[in-house]
Amino acid sequence: MGDLKSKRLIVIKGFFFFLIILLSMALIIIESKNFFVFILCLVLAWSSARFYYFLFYVLHQYVDPELKYTGIVHLITVLFKNRSKKKK
Repeated sequence: MGDLKSKRLIVIKGFFFFLIILLSMALIIIESKNFFVFILCLVLAWSSARFYYFLFYVLHQYVDPELKYTGIVHLITVLFKNRSKKKK
């Protein structure tokens, strides 16, 4: 499967991800009926977004602009390969 290039489809895909997050949070809250769980869901959603920003923007912009990766698993693979090269 090729890369998604349509700006409209990319935005729609992002909207669906956001919808999944909202639906998941709502179902967790409905199931638990606990305000504390609601707060934990908000913290989890916020921290997940910040972690994603860190992985795909901060590392590239400020740590190593030459670092190229397509996802978290690929990043871990690249980091281990770079680490093993530095040991030699």
